[in-house]
Amino acid sequence: MLKNTIITLLGIATLAQADTTITGAGASFPAPVYQKWTYAYTQATPGTTVTYQSVGSGAGLNQLKSGTIDFAGSDNPLTAEQQEEAGLTMVPMLTGGVVVIVNLPGVKSGALKLSRKVLADIYLGNITVWNDKAIAALNPGIKLPKLKITVVRRADSSGTSFIFTNYLSKISSEWKEKVGQGSSVKWPVGIGGNKNPGVCNNVAKIKGAIGYTEYTYAVEAKLNCATLENADGQYVRPSLETFSASAASADWKNAPGFYMELTNVPGAKSWPITGVTYILLRKDTPADKKAAMGKYFKWCFTQGAAQATKLNYVALPADVVELVSEKL
Repeated sequence: MLKNTIITLLGIATLAQADTTITGAGASFPAPVYQKWTYAYTQATPGTTVTYQSVGSGAGLNQLKSGTIDFAGSDNPLTAEQQEEAGLTMVPMLTGGVVVIVNLPGVKSGALKLSRKVLADIYLGNITVWNDKAIAALNPGIKLPKLKITVVRRADSSGTSFIFTNYLSKISSEWKEKVGQGSSVKWPVGIGGNKNPGVCNNVAKIKGAIGYTEYTYAVEAKLNCATLENADGQYVRPSLETFSASAASADWKNAPGFYMELTNVPGAKSWPITGVTYILLRKDTPADKKAAMGKYFKWCFTQGAAQATKLNYVALPADVVELVSEKL
């Protein structure tokens, strides 16, 4: 009788220890790979369930602060001071590219070139038709349609918008003065879409539309990506190679709180609108939950790296993984 009771109690204790649920929410920018990671890790780790909801960087941060999730995903980095004030820890997970997508009948993907000034002027509302002389001068071999430009941007609080507006603020003094940067700004023109899929859907259905999104979404939706002028004046196409060229400039050892901007970085092959996606954790997270999350994130950095590469994200190099792991 006593022996059976002990066995039963041990069984209950084992089950209690095994049932670990880790919940995350936030940025849609890394959602394609995060969702693959959570599924693969849950399948490979009996007794542990990891979930991630793509709700946007702003919503994810609010949920983390209210204590309804265990970690948040965000592409809108917090400074070391902001992290300390909010009682949060922030570490980088991946680097990726924000691309400009267009719906231009008869124009092949990658054929359209947009300079820094032209891109900013389109989003400022200064250029309103596709056969504008400024666009035509950049694309002499393309018959540009006489179509109204419909600007598409995010309707929600978005880390992808932070990356995009951060870039526009660096290349256009007019944009910096009139609009500025942020996860949510007062857009001069355009219609909104919720999260990256919403922007893609609007661009796909509206002839003459232009928008911005994380590269994987554009690839999956088979959308036309523009070739952009980078900081060196070179015109580059979005790819793992050009994202990696930008990521190579990151000096993580000298980045307080891991705050990093990778927009408009120099380099002949650098993609101009590259960004880092982060995870944020509460400093008051219980020790057992923190340990479980640390194990999961370290798995992402190592065994999950190949999945990230397949989806055109740039995984963190080994020395940076070691640096980041000290914070988990």
